[in-house]
Amino acid sequence: MNANTIPGDKSALRSSGVRIGTPWITQRGLVEKDMVEIGNIIADLLFATEPYTVAGKTRPITRAKVDFMVLEEAKMRVRDLIEKTIDGPGEEKTSYPYFYFLDDFDQIPEEEWLTFEISGDDIATAISWIFVNELEQVSEMTITPSAFIANGNEIPCYLSKQTDTSILISLQAKHAGIGITWLRDLSDGFIRFDKDPARKIPGPFSVRKVEQQPLSTKSINTEEMYSTTKPFFIKIPQKHQSPEKLQTFTWVEPEDARLKRTALYEVHAEMGAKLIPFAGWEMPVWYTSILDEHHATRSAAGLFDVSHMGVFEASGQYAQSFLDCVCGNDISALKTGESCYTHFLDKDANVIDDLLVYRHDTEKYLVVVNAANKDKDWAWLKAVQSGEFCIDNNNPTARCAGRDVILADLQSPESGKDQRVDIALQGRESLKILLKLDFSDADRENISNLGRTELCHADWKGNDLIISRTGYTGERMAFEIFLHPELSVALWKDLLAAGSADGLKPCGLGARDSLRTEAGLPLYGHELAGEMGLGVGEANFSSYIKTYKPWFIGRQAFIAGEKQRTRKVIRFRFDNQRTRIAHYGDLVFNDRGKHIGFVTSCAIDTDEYLTGQAFVDIKFSERDEKIFIYQNSQSINPIDINDLADGGKIPLPSPATILARFPRLQ
Repeated sequence: MNANTIPGDKSALRSSGVRIGTPWITQRGLVEKDMVEIGNIIADLLFATEPYTVAGKTRPITRAKVDFMVLEEAKMRVRDLIEKTIDGPGEEKTSYPYFYFLDDFDQIPEEEWLTFEISGDDIATAISWIFVNELEQVSEMTITPSAFIANGNEIPCYLSKQTDTSILISLQAKHAGIGITWLRDLSDGFIRFDKDPARKIPGPFSVRKVEQQPLSTKSINTEEMYSTTKPFFIKIPQKHQSPEKLQTFTWVEPEDARLKRTALYEVHAEMGAKLIPFAGWEMPVWYTSILDEHHATRSAAGLFDVSHMGVFEASGQYAQSFLDCVCGNDISALKTGESCYTHFLDKDANVIDDLLVYRHDTEKYLVVVNAANKDKDWAWLKAVQSGEFCIDNNNPTARCAGRDVILADLQSPESGKDQRVDIALQGRESLKILLKLDFSDADRENISNLGRTELCHADWKGNDLIISRTGYTGERMAFEIFLHPELSVALWKDLLAAGSADGLKPCGLGARDSLRTEAGLPLYGHELAGEMGLGVGEANFSSYIKTYKPWFIGRQAFIAGEKQRTRKVIRFRFDNQRTRIAHYGDLVFNDRGKHIGFVTSCAIDTDEYLTGQAFVDIKFSERDEKIFIYQNSQSINPIDINDLADGGKIPLPSPATILARFPRLQ
């Protein structure tokens, strides 16, 4: 069968019909009454589904979940149809290796114990959401009694770890039919297991029977097994919740301390950069001019010192589980050599920071945070790891999974040889320039083959670099290079020498801000958090919060906030090229004079127009809609129009047009 348009559909890309290949079915020997049964199976499944939506980058995405028993009964009905066509009289019944049905174990004595292997890349995270007790200490050396809830039935079992990607499970035959099919259906992601249909268990993972002695055959008492600190597991019984409450995390900004300097400070000074205080660091704001450096990055390449950014590392077998709890995006989806943009949220879904997570080794993740928030972020991660602070309003005893994660501050000198800082090479010529450095042929090929947001390790003059195709300029070809700070001066100079003929220029914070504004990227304190407390959805980045994850800090509060949100950040451009720049807080009106929001950022763009972002009413946020902005709104004095004499003046707003949220850059 395949998707097909039916009358009323607006696009073949979003067809709502299904076409069934009946010639193929009849070739298998099925007849008219079988076609009726097929239609009934399809109808029963469709009636048992529940549609829901999740955030997409451009529009909501529709998904659906189905009732477990209806799905399993449909599978058995399909099995019976297939066996009718391929199993003749006296022939052996068809088997389905690694595919189990509810009645597969009915002929085995109920009390007999069976053993299965559950395997998959994300199995450690998956079992933490499935089983009722704490399982972080499950190892190859232990056999752990446990239980899980399958369609409302408690299934006692024993677990033992085989490898990092597989565990053994032993359970009695009387529970095997429903228990094993339930686990397989959780892996497929189609069944509803919670009142919130968006939730799904990380997968896929396989479940197969193994010819091995059961882990144990002793009876299991599950009464005291249910965790009171797990933030979520399937069908968590409220009776097992404890009234204990944890303290609330608070952060107090430290008093102004002495400005710090990156290892490149002397180089910036020698090159004549304009140096200013920024986020506790003395940083270059420009070398020549913001516009010159902006144009250089868009037309060729720009080199940025971003070694003031915080660089943490989360490592060990619990790193993924921990990061999936503290990040809104799906960290379990990252393969080695991939990265993603994400957010730290508190229990009320307030944005603590936005950041990038890089999986640079199997059990090692770089966590790169804003320089201004580094100390707060570190305190937050350590507070969550300690288990002493409340991270869930609905379950005040909840502790984050993966608290045995190893956290390190790689920007700190205490990290020694493991220290890492970031230098950004951005722009269409950046790959060409980067490949001029002294890399081996193999490393050169790996760098050349990097896709957007991918990363690799490379050796440069005997030193390990982590090279990621990411950046904060919106350029499709752009790199961030993580290295020891003692190497940053040498690399900076080598890159400038290699790129001089290709138009590479050193760039400061000014161009970094104008480039990210033009690209529609958020700045913490402006499009996120700040005086107005803008959330991720309000910043127009809802698709980066994966509410299909069973739990993460701030999940419920984020979902509740999205249901009542009325404003979002848009990107705009002033209609006239010569006009005054807008500033944070400047008022925005629609074409009928209604106040609809305020400006969050504004800077010059590649075409030398002023482009910005604004937080406006969703009803007036469509692309190409006209808006009007009062620049320097706070400095405008109240005016009584009746007091104006002939020749008097009143300030007028400047016209602007709403653009696509993100431009298509080369």
